[in-house]
Amino acid sequence: MSRIAPWRRAALAAGTCTAVASLLISGATGAGAANSAAAPDIDIAAVKADLAELQSIADANGGNRAHGQAGYKASVDHLKKKLDAAGFTTKIQEFTHGGATGYNLVADWPGGDAENVVMAGAHLDSVDEGPGINDNGSGSAAVLEVALAVAKADLKPEKHLRFAWWGAEEYGMVGSTHYVNELGSGELGKLDAYLNFDMLGSPNPGYFVYDDDPALEKVFTDYYATKNIATEPETEGDGRSDHAPFKEAGVPVGGLFTGAEATKSQAQADKWGGKAGESFDPCYHSSCDSPKNIDDKALDTNTDAIAHAIWQLSS
Repeated sequence: MSRIAPWRRAALAAGTCTAVASLLISGATGAGAANSAAAPDIDIAAVKADLAELQSIADANGGNRAHGQAGYKASVDHLKKKLDAAGFTTKIQEFTHGGATGYNLVADWPGGDAENVVMAGAHLDSVDEGPGINDNGSGSAAVLEVALAVAKADLKPEKHLRFAWWGAEEYGMVGSTHYVNELGSGELGKLDAYLNFDMLGSPNPGYFVYDDDPALEKVFTDYYATKNIATEPETEGDGRSDHAPFKEAGVPVGGLFTGAEATKSQAQADKWGGKAGESFDPCYHSSCDSPKNIDDKALDTNTDAIAHAIWQLSS
């Protein structure tokens, strides 16, 4: 989750986005609904192994994976190697921020209608203070394992699938903004949906679903309903996470989050068994954000929810 102040909240009307996404979802109720049932169960052990590798990268590079530091570039290279081996077409996009080179990693799955793209992403960078395993190794690893599951299944989606990992997001959506600006209006118009995944394994987790677009929100809330898991609309990250540049550009956005900052009321805290003022993640932006700072059940459930959404929305 970016450290940018909450006042930078996306302010554009979502009417057009909602209409586009509603068409997207309605088109998935036939063959898409059948195909979505085939979405695989993502092995939590594989996601946890990815997190251990990201921790090892941080350990070998000064304790973090932050923009401008060796640990971040090593993280990009590590993911790219896995995606290349799985058959993705990958691209590293460079940009500059604060006098340092930043990197976005973009991976396209061959095939599907290039005029209709479903995209999933997460920020890969940590803060300087720690390895960033929940924030946002969790989202990065979950998106990675779903992408690898697409390759393992040799999925033949009707829509084109694209996955991305952003750099320098902890400085305020720098990498994702660069990507959106470079993409241009023509290519942006081909994006049916951008799904963002930020902090998916917070201790004492909440199941927060982005409410920016009702149709995309419903894909996730319906899934959690089948698991008897109560969800909350995600508002804390509005304008503060990687989806904001896409939303501002008119792309329908959705996604998941398990909480970072303190609960604001006892009623909210009661739902997660905590106390008002208690953080969902006591290691947020600190050195203890390690693999020990992960709720395995939340990470497992959320990763499977990503797979469900990707299978359904790309059909």
